Amino acid sequence: MVRLAGGAAILAVLAWRVGAGPLVDGLRLTTGWPLLAALAITSLTTLCCAWRWRLVAGGLGIEVPLRTAVAAYYRSQFLNATLPGGVVGDVHRAVRHGRDVGDVGRSLRAVAWERSSGFAVQLMLTVVVLLLLPWTAGSLQLLVALPIAVVAGIALVAVLLRLDPRRLPARIARGFTTDLRDAVLAPRAWPGILLASAVAVLGHATVFMIAVRATGSHVSPARLLPLALVVLMASALPTNIAGWGPREGAAAWALGWVGLSPAEGVTVAVVYGVLALIATLPGALVVILGRRRTGPDTRTRDAQSQPDRGRRVAPA
Repeated sequence: MVRLAGGAAILAVLAWRVGAGPLVDGLRLTTGWPLLAALAITSLTTLCCAWRWRLVAGGLGIEVPLRTAVAAYYRSQFLNATLPGGVVGDVHRAVRHGRDVGDVGRSLRAVAWERSSGFAVQLMLTVVVLLLLPWTAGSLQLLVALPIAVVAGIALVAVLLRLDPRRLPARIARGFTTDLRDAVLAPRAWPGILLASAVAVLGHATVFMIAVRATGSHVSPARLLPLALVVLMASALPTNIAGWGPREGAAAWALGWVGLSPAEGVTVAVVYGVLALIATLPGALVVILGRRRTGPDTRTRDAQSQPDRGRRVAPA
């Protein structure tokens, strides 16, 4: 509830400062070629994320076919984009796959490692672009990249400390390091995880830049890419309502570095949010088909497979 309240507070402040106009403009501008481009790019990013999940799950000994992974990932993205919290879809994906393979705990670990590895690559890519890309807003580099690097360093130190067997029970430390070695850092897995995560992050950043262009703003991709990565990092914060909140606040602030007003930044974020939501609509189809497959026919088969109870069978 505190996390949801944080996202609601950000949206309330933005509405108070810029009014409802940017929201209306964002909805009005989400048409035509931006929608088609978002659908195409999201199909590629979803394929990459599903492949990353397949690599991690395979390292933990629970295989998932690529076709199944793509459908499940579309479903999880749709649930994340429509339900509060932003992680309900991932939990559902893990539990559903765990029940299919008979090991919910291992499936939960696979999804957790898959999302964590993707976020780690996103963090590293954001820092690298902010520090190395030649562009003029040097003060933004220092303001954003260095705190991110510090936080990443602190998190790394914390992880290393927790890997110390003296700090954790041996079973937990052994399980953590084993999962990290087999599922993420294995030679068969980490190159694909790195490639898939980088393509997915750049794909989402491209959709954000399309949202900027859809609002009529003409900013060079070289100047937009760092800002897009910053906004995407903000959208990953847990204080959001189905992805809304920190993303709009970050866009209102960050896009000021390329001459856009806070209202225009919010409009861009709304366009991006709507594009991202519509691009996950194939997941809604997966949800509907899944409900039909577990409908009356399945229940009838389950009932028929149960042994007859209380019924006396006459001897032949």
